[in-house]
Amino acid sequence: MSVETAKILPLRDGAGTKPKIVAKNVQKYFGNVLAMEDISCTINEREFVAIIGPSGCGKSTFLYLIAGFEKASQGELLINNELVVGPGPDRGVVFQEFVLFPWLTVLRNATLGLDIKGVPRQEAEERARKWLRLTGLSGFENAYPSSLSGGMKQRVAIARALSYDPEVLLLDEPFGALDVQTKNYMIQDLQNLWVEANRTIVMITHSVSEAVQLADRVLILSSRPSRIIADVAIKLPHPRDLRDPQVRRYEDEVTALLSAEVDKAMKRERQTFAGRS
Repeated sequence: MSVETAKILPLRDGAGTKPKIVAKNVQKYFGNVLAMEDISCTINEREFVAIIGPSGCGKSTFLYLIAGFEKASQGELLINNELVVGPGPDRGVVFQEFVLFPWLTVLRNATLGLDIKGVPRQEAEERARKWLRLTGLSGFENAYPSSLSGGMKQRVAIARALSYDPEVLLLDEPFGALDVQTKNYMIQDLQNLWVEANRTIVMITHSVSEAVQLADRVLILSSRPSRIIADVAIKLPHPRDLRDPQVRRYEDEVTALLSAEVDKAMKRERQTFAGRS
């Protein structure tokens, strides 16, 4: 596969053609530092898009812009053709760390957003129990977070986000705090869960294998100030096995693109350092 063929963007079977998230020339400054130079992309409904790039390139910042936690300095970010002005119930977020309340049971953690929204208790519990079951947590509804493994805690966080019934699920390095074996189990489960959830998913990751194994498309960001340097369509059915030669070819493709960008960034840093010496 070449970079040119990687830019062809066919949709996964069952994915919609209607744009869900649209970024138009998005820039982001932190003080006088330009973190994002120009981010423009379209993510369609029911697509799973992974975003990867060099360390510190602004991957999570872009996710927080979609979530409404941050505001773009310039450009537009739209969901369902409406400008993102802040957080909203149409987006659910799962963070790298397990953001659970230790004094609440698994079920109460999973219904928290629904409780705040004012959903009747019985309905909230029914919705939460569905996603706890689908994330493999049936029987743990009355357990507390302190008794759960890391993978189980992250499953609770995912079940909580999906119980709220968001149109978009945002995952910020959801496997980053897990050991390798638990991460592999979670990746397999997430592939199956995505089919059931039927939602648009945007995932930030630093792992090429995670991106290729899960996503319909992989957006590769440049080093800071970031822009999209490649948009790779992963034209393979789910579930995917990393031992599959086709999966490995895509992994090699993304790795080559990312490595080339890291090499460029390091070269620029060396030139800058030499110029100051």
